[in-house]
Formats: sequence, structure tokens, C-alpha cells
Amino acid sequence: MPARAIMLQGTGSSVGKSMLVAGLARALVRRGLSVRPFKPQNMSNNAAVTADGGEIGRAQALQALAAGVPPSVHMNPVLLKPETEGGSQVVVQGRVHARAGAREYQKMKPDLMPFVLESFGRLRAAADFVLVEGAGSASEINLRGGDIANMGFARAVDVPVVVVGDIDRGGVIASLVGTHAVLSPEDAATVVGFVVNRMRGDTSLFSAGMELIAERTGWPALGLVPWFDDARLLPAEDSLDLVEHARRPQGGGRIVVAVPVLPRIANFDDLDPLAAEPEVELVLVRPGEALPGRADLVILPGSKATIADLAAFRAAGWDVDLAAHRRRGGRVLGLCGGFQMLGRRIADPDGVEGPACTVDGLGMLNVETVLTADKKLVEVSGETVADGVPFRGYEMHLGRTQGPDAERPLVRLTQGRLDGAVSADGLVSGTYMHGFFADDGQRSAWLGRLGAAPSTRNHAASVEATLDRLAAHLEAHLDIDRILSSAR
Repeated sequence: MPARAIMLQGTGSSVGKSMLVAGLARALVRRGLSVRPFKPQNMSNNAAVTADGGEIGRAQALQALAAGVPPSVHMNPVLLKPETEGGSQVVVQGRVHARAGAREYQKMKPDLMPFVLESFGRLRAAADFVLVEGAGSASEINLRGGDIANMGFARAVDVPVVVVGDIDRGGVIASLVGTHAVLSPEDAATVVGFVVNRMRGDTSLFSAGMELIAERTGWPALGLVPWFDDARLLPAEDSLDLVEHARRPQGGGRIVVAVPVLPRIANFDDLDPLAAEPEVELVLVRPGEALPGRADLVILPGSKATIADLAAFRAAGWDVDLAAHRRRGGRVLGLCGGFQMLGRRIADPDGVEGPACTVDGLGMLNVETVLTADKKLVEVSGETVADGVPFRGYEMHLGRTQGPDAERPLVRLTQGRLDGAVSADGLVSGTYMHGFFADDGQRSAWLGRLGAAPSTRNHAASVEATLDRLAAHLEAHLDIDRILSSAR
């Protein structure tokens, strides 16, 4: 018998759908159900590698963790990874399928629906319950034709919908009532209720608002969810969330780690374990701000468009700041695209990221990178060469990097392969490895190099405990029994 399913759609992007699905997944597992998360279409450069060598949105990997199952490419069959303001890499069932501008992608969507339906069918056959997450806004009726992400998918598979609004951003009554107003009667009929998310303060103050929304829409209220502050301890879904975090201090420790927020920053959950360390102050630097002179370590993060982000790095004046940091004896670490930027040159002879070109890198590592179309997607383990500290992580990158400093590799993988590079003075290093700091031993070693006490945190256990608290939070504030009974 196929699993029952229900779909959470939002009144807009970033209303908290991903966190709600993760929390519901953990809550249902605690009730003894076998659960799978599913998002037909996601747009994010924060991706995760699956065991079968594909990639999906990081939010779906977190939801899989909440459900207690390995992440699968079928949990996010269409992933859009923005490369320019108007174009994205289109990943289908874990593999690069095409590159398309926004208008081209709209024409492509009907051809992608069979992949979406196949993946959903696989998950539905393997579980008791499937939690489906929509994308963007349910009210984007201008994109309704050929839709695979919201009502088009829900209607295609006859899955009931819960609409989620975010009271923290304001206008939640208008957004929910307005969503009902613009939906076609057929689409509106799929909705079995609404949730208001992220309420700060006294929830009783909005009881009249909940009643008004129910009266105007005819949709039953399924819950008013208070703000869950510990959501900051879980990976952010996209760079909009990261920019919001950049406005808030990240820890107050004596070790300062600075990270420039690049326009196409990718896999930025690499930073989460550091941000949670009490000895670390993580400073996320936006364009228009200088890299702080008090930084002990500057991390150049991953990038979906290395050459474009390198140009943005220079335009922000961060190349000057980084050179000054290096002269002061500060450490620098480049991760994936950031590693490529630290070299002497980056060549893109086949136009992988845009027009074919060769550009000068920051010159802090004596290596050169050639971008190639073949993409490495693999889980890895190994150890740092200098001190033999083990780590587990993953690779997700295009290109090959070679040169004299690569003869001083940063890591040795279990299979014997070497990766990364270290400068002659040992202050600058780079690697293609992601998930470096999620490994407790490796993170503790880096803190020691920076003069901090070794870490006492178990990052994986912290994430698990946070998911448990999130599940309990939703059990207390959502009508989960009614959500379950509304599914089909």
C-alpha cells in the first residue's frame, strides 16, 4: 500500500517550510512511522552528496537525518543551483542535466515532471508517510502553467496541502488570505488547513488573527508555532538565511574567524560547527564591509561560480584586506571554490562557468586550477597530512588544481589520494573537502592551531538533540493528529 502524503506550501520563500518538515519528520518517526521527505524542486547552492554519488538540497539531507534514513537523490529530484542572476545549473535526480536561464527553465519544466513523479513514487513505495515541501509561494499563479513545485505537483498526485505563513516578517493575515484569493477554486480545494509560523511573544495575542484567517479562507487553523530559536543550530537552507545570520553576532569567543559572504556562496553549512563553538566568534562579512583586522583565520568558502565570485571578492576590496591579514601573520583557509581563488590562475578553457577565459587568482598559493565539465561527487574520509587527525566529509566540485604548493597537501584520503595545498610558511591552505569542521576531531585540531582550547562539542549529537527539541516544539503547537488524518 503506498504511503500517505501531505504537502507544505508557503505564502512565500523562507517562511520556515524546511524546518517544519524536518521537525514533523522527527515527530512522526517518534510515533513509530517510517517517513521520507520530498521536495520536487529546490533552488539552493547549499547541497549535500548522497551515498549513490548524486546531490540534493542540504535541507532535504537534514530532513532525511530527521527521518532517520540516508539521503537519496529522489528526495529532491530537481535542484536548481544559481550561477548568474538569470541562470542556473539544473540537477535532475542528482546529476547535472542542463544549464538554463529563467525563461528557458519555464519551458523545460513539463519535461521534468516525469522525473519528479518517478522519484515521488519510489519514496511513496518505501515508507508509511511522505512529507512534501513546496518551493517559493503557492500564490505564484503567473508560474502555474507547467508547475512542478507547488499546486501543479499536488494536483498531479492528489496530495492535500497545508499553507504556511510567517508572522515574523509581518503581513501574515494578508499573505494567507491573499493566497486563498488568487488560487483557482480547484487549487484552493486541495488545501486542508493553514499554519502560522515563527510567532514571537504571547501567542494568545494572535488568537483573533487565526480566527479571522480561518473565516476569510474557509481553511482550518492547524497551529500557531512560536519562534524556535534553536533553528540557528541547524543548517540554513539558502544564502538569504545566511545573509540574515550575518546581521547577528555569531558567538562571542576569543578566536575570530572571518568569512566573506560571496554572491554565489555554496555549501556554507561548512561554517555551522564553528559558529556553535563558544570559543569562536564567526564574523560573516558582507560587501561594503572590511575583513576584520582582528581575525585569526579567514575562510574563503565554496562558490557555485568561482570566477565571478573572485571578481566580486576583488570589487569588495577584500583582496587588499586579505593581503594585509596575511602580512600580519593571520591564517587563511580556502574551501573548494575558495581554494581555487587562492591560487595563481584559474582557467576555464571550455566555458564551464561562462565565456572561456583565464583569470589571475589571489596568488596566495602556488597552484593553478583548470575548470572541467566533469563533476566530482563523493563522500570521503582521511586525515590531515601534518598531524594525522582523521576527518570525514565530501567532495563536490569541478576542476583540477595542481602546482608546487600541492606537493604539500593538506589531507590524505583513505584511498591514498592526496588533496589540497599548503603554502611554504604554513599560513595559507586550501582543500576541496567539505564537511571539514563537522568532524569533531578535525575542528578541535583547528581550534588548537588558533590558540583555543580543544572542542568538547559533539556536533552530530548536537544536531540530533536539536531535531528532537524541534519535534517536541511542533508536537506542542501543531495539530499533528489532524495533519495525519488529512493526509492521503
